Amino acid sequence: MTLPATGRRVLVSGASRGLGRAVAQAFATNGDRVAVHFGSRVDEARATFESLTGTGHVLVGGDLSNPAEAAAVVDMAAEGLSGIDVLVNNAAVNIRHPLAETPYEEWVAVWQQHVAVNLLATANLSHLAGRLMIEQGAGGRIVNIGSRGAFRGEPDHPAYGATKAAVHALGQSLAVSLAPYGIGVASVAPGFFATERVAPRLEGPEGKAILEQSPFGRVGSAEEIAAAVLWLASPAAEWSSGTILDLNGASHLRS
Repeated sequence: MTLPATGRRVLVSGASRGLGRAVAQAFATNGDRVAVHFGSRVDEARATFESLTGTGHVLVGGDLSNPAEAAAVVDMAAEGLSGIDVLVNNAAVNIRHPLAETPYEEWVAVWQQHVAVNLLATANLSHLAGRLMIEQGAGGRIVNIGSRGAFRGEPDHPAYGATKAAVHALGQSLAVSLAPYGIGVASVAPGFFATERVAPRLEGPEGKAILEQSPFGRVGSAEEIAAAVLWLASPAAEWSSGTILDLNGASHLRS
């Protein structure tokens, strides 16, 4: 297998802002070409696209909860990049829905949305990109963005925790099935990290408690998570296929 360390063709789902933007920037800085996927935030995705170093990047839009649109996203990325070597499954929803406060109809709808985006879209993109990597014959990498919440529980966001646990399990199953083709599959499980989306929580009344979750007294950064994703996608990380890498500043320990 001849997966290169740079110059790869990388599809990052949900790359309009936050962690997706940081991941796209990390790959571009590494010398890779990136397909920046967005669902509806086209202006923010364009800002991500324009921030990337190097050339040959592409913008691809589509609703990943729709299997046909997910297929179109992979087709557009493969056409724009002339193939796909790395897939980063970052797109996700995370809507607050504690059981005691959420009416049943809303509960059902929220769970369906989480399953459709966080789990099924990840599975569908992995199938589409994985088959393309097999056809290309040079190996590849799939890196899934999971969550610390899959292990410690998410009382206010149970569908998020459950679907991220499923993403971890999916990644391990695919790691076994795709290894004969030189395709490594791994997941990261971040704890709380700073993005514009969660800035109000960090600046609000619960901010101090969030910072104290880690003995470092801080939260992570999107760039720290992106650096781990970049390594897991590298040729050097093949033997880490199947891993779930905790990135939470010792805020939740497991063995």
